[in-house]
Amino acid sequence: MDFDFTEDQQSLRDAVARWVDKAYTFERRREIVAAGGFDRAVYGELAELGLAALTIPEDNGGMGLGAVDAMIVMEELGRGIVLEPLTQTLIVSNVLSQFASAAVKENWLPRIASGEALVVLAQQERPSRYRLDVCDAQASKAGNGYTVTAHKSIVPAGDQADAWLVPAQLDGKIALFVVERSASGASSQGYITQDGSRTAEVQLKDTPAELVTTDGVIALELGVDTGIAALCAYSVGAMEKTLAVTVEYMKQRKQFGVVIASFQALQHRVADMKMQLELARSMSYFASLKLGDEPEARRRALSQAKVQIGNSMRFVGQQAVQLHGGIGVTDEYIVSHYFKALTQLEMTFGDTLHHLGQVSDRMKETAGVFG
Repeated sequence: MDFDFTEDQQSLRDAVARWVDKAYTFERRREIVAAGGFDRAVYGELAELGLAALTIPEDNGGMGLGAVDAMIVMEELGRGIVLEPLTQTLIVSNVLSQFASAAVKENWLPRIASGEALVVLAQQERPSRYRLDVCDAQASKAGNGYTVTAHKSIVPAGDQADAWLVPAQLDGKIALFVVERSASGASSQGYITQDGSRTAEVQLKDTPAELVTTDGVIALELGVDTGIAALCAYSVGAMEKTLAVTVEYMKQRKQFGVVIASFQALQHRVADMKMQLELARSMSYFASLKLGDEPEARRRALSQAKVQIGNSMRFVGQQAVQLHGGIGVTDEYIVSHYFKALTQLEMTFGDTLHHLGQVSDRMKETAGVFG
């Protein structure tokens, strides 16, 4: 199999990398965190680069690119631990493109592609944890449309988004709806998470909604798998930057009159960090390449990727902090922010133990040595 990137893909990587280096500095990120964890102007800059349109079909105003292109972009954004939720745009774009009616696509996809509309997934409920088939939200028919009553938690940029993609029970089955933030009966309360990004509690009370699909669980699984693949790539970029910062620090920090990079025991720990990074990178490739498979194989592959990358994130983050010493946990120093980002990423869309269970459940007849 050829793992070389095309010339166009390399150009895409270079363009995003230049934007991260020049426009999304550590100082700018800290200012965004201090201001609330989300900057619509930054999201607009991502849209101007064409990133909001990346995987949207050309017929709907997008670029019509694929999962590998999205992986390249997310890896570069991960190097700058960019707060603005492009992952959510990839999720919603994929779900709407594959499940929505022509009218819903026409209404939303061109606006998402241009950056005019930010739509995010509002799926999490307090009883659901990581299960997608647990949903207390209720939807009902209302005239020619629908209304939704729900309380959704930890919605990325939920109080800043223009609309939410909301699962709710309709006639005893989970369906998916698009709900505008400005609609009657909708309210949201934003707050900052541990890594500095913005999220919100969203409440809906008989709020007008636009039906996307009645196959809600299947569509949600595709959306979450899209999100996992994106976050796997993002985490690879974050780990790569974490490793580079750690090595640079070790070349400058002296102990007993010599730089600590000369200590063999510490060199071995850095080598282990590099090994975990490369394991994560290979599984990120695997995750993105498996997004087009049939659902059962895709779900198993994405869980396998999340297990390895979760382990890698934990190892790389913890080793980086230990090799830095006390400065590694100070807010003023960059590596502490990468550590917090990696820690939160490990729990997003299911933590490592959850996905280990998913892998085990899907092994079926191949689970036993003598199976």
